[in-house]
Amino acid sequence: MNEQQIEKEIIAIIADVSGFEEDEITLDTKLGEELEIDSIKAIEITVAIEKKFKVSVRDEDVPKITTVRQSVDLVNQLLNLPSPNVEAKQ
Repeated sequence: MNEQQIEKEIIAIIADVSGFEEDEITLDTKLGEELEIDSIKAIEITVAIEKKFKVSVRDEDVPKITTVRQSVDLVNQLLNLPSPNVEAKQ
């Protein structure tokens, strides 16, 4: 999966949870300010991303993600890690 596909999938997930249209969401869209993503919706998005990409996002990283681009960057980073370094969800 390439970066464009990852971006498209993440935007689709965020659109689904936020209720905004995919074409209203860009990489620079602010999750909280522009899409009204609260902590509950942030967790929904995180769980959906974890399931879609088979990655594990650390709980302490969730509040640090404030834009769509940061979500994409995090998934890219997690997908590029060698398997032994990816933490298993507890």
